[in-house]
Amino acid sequence: MGKAGPRYIVPFRRRREGRTDYRLRKKLLLANKPLFTVRRSNRYVYVAVNIPEIGGDRTVVMVSSKILAEKYGWVSLKNTPAAYLTGLIAGIKAVKKGVKEAIINLGRAWTKNASIPFAAAMGAIDAGMNIPIGEKALVDESRIRGEHIANYAKFLKENSPELYKRRFSRYIKAGFKIEEYPKIFEETKMKILGEEW
Repeated sequence: MGKAGPRYIVPFRRRREGRTDYRLRKKLLLANKPLFTVRRSNRYVYVAVNIPEIGGDRTVVMVSSKILAEKYGWVSLKNTPAAYLTGLIAGIKAVKKGVKEAIINLGRAWTKNASIPFAAAMGAIDAGMNIPIGEKALVDESRIRGEHIANYAKFLKENSPELYKRRFSRYIKAGFKIEEYPKIFEETKMKILGEEW
C-alpha cells in the first residue's frame, strides 16, 4: 500500500494575502480586453487602465486623485465625487492613447455594491470609454455631484455649528465652500474636460 500524500494544498501567496482572486482573474483574461482598475488608500483614489500580458499587466494609464488637489484645489480625495473626476481624467488619457474599451476589475478590494469604483467607471464612460456596468451598479447623479455632502454640511451648519466646524475643518481651512459642493464639482468637471491632456 502506497503512502498517502498531503491533503492540504497551500494557496498561492497573493491569494493568501487577499490580493488576487484567481478565478475572477481567469475570467477577466479570457475576455481579452484591458482592465479598468480602481483602488483606494487612506488618502487617495487610484484609477488604472491595464493590459494583461504574460509577464505582468502593462499599465497604459495611472491617475491618482491627488491631481485634483494639485490642479483644482479639491479637498476630499477619496470620496465618490473625487472617484468620478479621477475616472474622468483616466478615461480621457486612455482614449487619447487608443484604449477605448475596458472591463471593470473589482478584484478583492471592493464589494459588488461599492459606489467608488463604479463612480470612477462612470467618469471614464463620460470621457468616451466603453466600460460595461449593469444598471444596478450605476451611482446616482446626486451622489456623484456631492449633493449629499452639501446637504449634510448645511444641516450641521444650521443645527450644530461646533460639529460643523470639527467635521469640515479641512474644507474651511482650505476655503472650500462645502455647501456649494455640486457647483464646485460641475466647475471642476468642465475644467477637466477643457484641459489638453
